[in-house]
Amino acid sequence: MVFVVASLGAYGQNIIKGVLLDDEKGEAVPFAQVYLEGTNYWSSTDLNGYFLINKIPDGNYVIKVRYIGYEEYSEPVTLKHQTVTRNINLKPLSTRLKDVVITGNKKQERKMQTQVSVEKITAVQIQQMPSIGGQADLAQYLQVLPGVNSTGDQGGQLYIRGGSMIQNLTLLDGMVVYNPFHSIGLYSIFETDVILNADVYTGGFGAEYGGRLSSVMDITTRDGNKKHHVGKIGLNTFGSSLILEGPLKKEKNGSTSTITYLLSAKNSFLSKSSKAIYPYVDGGLPFDFTDIYGKLSINSGLGSKINFFGFRFDDRVNGYHSLSDFHWNNFGAGTNFALMTGSSSLIEGTIAYSKYDVNLDDGSRTPRYSSIGGFNMSLNVTNFMGLNRMRYGLNIEGYSTDYRYTNAYGVNRSQNENTTSFSAYMNYHVNAGKWLIDPGVRFVYYASIAEPSIEPRVSAKFNMNDNIRFKVAAGMYSQIVLDARSDHDVVNLFSGFLTGTGQLNLPNSFQGEPVGSCVQRAQHIVAGVEYDMIEHLTFNLEVYYKNFSQLLGMNHNQIFDRSDPAYVPGGVYEKPQYLMTDFIIEKGHATGMDISACYDLERLYLWATYSLGFVQRTDEVQTYNPHYDRRHTVNLLATYALGDDRQWELSGRWSFGSGFPYTRTAGLYESLTFGDGLRTDYTAENGSMGIYYGEVYGGRLPTYHRLDLGAKRKFSFGKRCLLELSLSVTNTYNRNNIFYFDRVSFARIDQLPILVCLGAHLKF
Repeated sequence: MVFVVASLGAYGQNIIKGVLLDDEKGEAVPFAQVYLEGTNYWSSTDLNGYFLINKIPDGNYVIKVRYIGYEEYSEPVTLKHQTVTRNINLKPLSTRLKDVVITGNKKQERKMQTQVSVEKITAVQIQQMPSIGGQADLAQYLQVLPGVNSTGDQGGQLYIRGGSMIQNLTLLDGMVVYNPFHSIGLYSIFETDVILNADVYTGGFGAEYGGRLSSVMDITTRDGNKKHHVGKIGLNTFGSSLILEGPLKKEKNGSTSTITYLLSAKNSFLSKSSKAIYPYVDGGLPFDFTDIYGKLSINSGLGSKINFFGFRFDDRVNGYHSLSDFHWNNFGAGTNFALMTGSSSLIEGTIAYSKYDVNLDDGSRTPRYSSIGGFNMSLNVTNFMGLNRMRYGLNIEGYSTDYRYTNAYGVNRSQNENTTSFSAYMNYHVNAGKWLIDPGVRFVYYASIAEPSIEPRVSAKFNMNDNIRFKVAAGMYSQIVLDARSDHDVVNLFSGFLTGTGQLNLPNSFQGEPVGSCVQRAQHIVAGVEYDMIEHLTFNLEVYYKNFSQLLGMNHNQIFDRSDPAYVPGGVYEKPQYLMTDFIIEKGHATGMDISACYDLERLYLWATYSLGFVQRTDEVQTYNPHYDRRHTVNLLATYALGDDRQWELSGRWSFGSGFPYTRTAGLYESLTFGDGLRTDYTAENGSMGIYYGEVYGGRLPTYHRLDLGAKRKFSFGKRCLLELSLSVTNTYNRNNIFYFDRVSFARIDQLPILVCLGAHLKF
């Protein structure tokens, strides 16, 4: 996102625009300050390195650029009713800037952006984590963010401020990704070194995002190196990785256009290495995955660009205790572009297709299967108007779902559906002195069910002074997809995807009111304060309320088949709807408070968070806490660099979470099929084991806590060759955190024990 600052009283027609690039790699430099010395005209570059300053009066100026780790850029310019375009190459500093500059830049950014319920993450921040499993990963970093709850080492599931997994939108270069995490919770599907930026919105997000009720994770990858062919090889006791990148066409003969490639691959071979390295792990560690990503970038050299990208991500768990076989795969391809126009506008667009398939065979009745795939297209325009800016766009999504599952009572469920939606949005950023206001609205039309949705959004910040800032956000949200999972599993890796349509087996009423829509809806309100307590120390507090006014969920009370005429109204054994429908209508809410403190002083980085959350759901029968209702969450992170060139780095992370709810086992019984009808000899027939379930999510699992430690040592060889050795210890004091519980055998399976990992990465 581009943020432009200019004088309210200026109405000149002069424009300065261009792109900031790293002089050594040719990569875009995002979030750098470009300003006219001695004035209030300035801009912050976006993810593509693009900047634009407009409405500048005629006159003589000096263009200045400052950014952490680069030499200061300065250039005089004379403006007289013209547009000036500059492609600026910033030269990296041989020594680091002092930390006071770092603090000043971050503080300025917080003063110019509303930033309500959002964390902006870069690869550098991710790498400050202990390198669990040989390398730091986005999945590990997300688990320390305020408001984010994780199932832990195994499971790979995140729940954000009271929302379920399906209520989180994940975008990779503008493409929808349906499952971004592996079943071993230490890894996401994204390679850390190719991430340019990740914006994580935990609530109150703006009108440019839609289709989900709870949160957004928007990830952008960087382009390949424009100057040199380079790479990185990684190997550790968990797996291996490879990155290759470079120019296919360099700048030459006066042409500034370039073509670059970027390829990354990583895999886990834990199923093989764990047998030799971790023989004490009961049942082994059969978590294998393979991730491949590729990107081709064509840059005009004048700020415009087009990318082509594709990926394939696989995850496999074979023969792990009661989890017999689990397998999913993601694949997709797409293109996106950014076009600098001759006016004060930036045009961006995306066309992409992706698909996600998941299978789970745990030895019960029939395997569980789910598939979702589809396309998304978007076109976005940003207009710059001095202090203010307007962003608007269109979006089209189409996807199909295929779902098959048999519940605990032997009732078959399935759906095969196609869905299309159209949406348009507008955001307007207003900079009015101490106030920053971002009003917006999103219009969605769910074509498959012919239902519109109008969703206003707004966020605002008040800069009380240089150190204290108050902020607020509110909005309305909707979505049509829902997840399907068994409430009777203590821990469940499988979540299927379905579409809310008129064909879905839903009740006709909810709490006495007729059900007229299958669109799920929520409303958010967030308020908070940012406080720069002392230099280098920032404190952030947010409180939130999410009202889920209508939800669709699997019916954990279903016993009877709605298609049997004996059970329908007027039938011989008439039953209430809540015992027959596959799915139910629910409502609920999530309330909570997130506190974070960050201390960043040159070599020392400290990060601490505390989250308090309450989540409730109400169906036709009862009010309950869903499986992701965690009351207390604490995360502590510390990183310290040693040596003249900071070649040593020590890090540690401690996490604590109170217990998740689960459904207790009330008793066991022998289930007889009576295959011969009334002639069945029940005294001789062999039945199957049946389970009496207690109150839905009436119990609480034990608390979760874990300490991870890491150490890194860097060795430089020549100008571009760097060797990094790492040592990490996961679950340092060997805490037994529960992962799975077999109800029949009453056998408990824990998460990862203490694991020591050695790793090496070579950049060349």
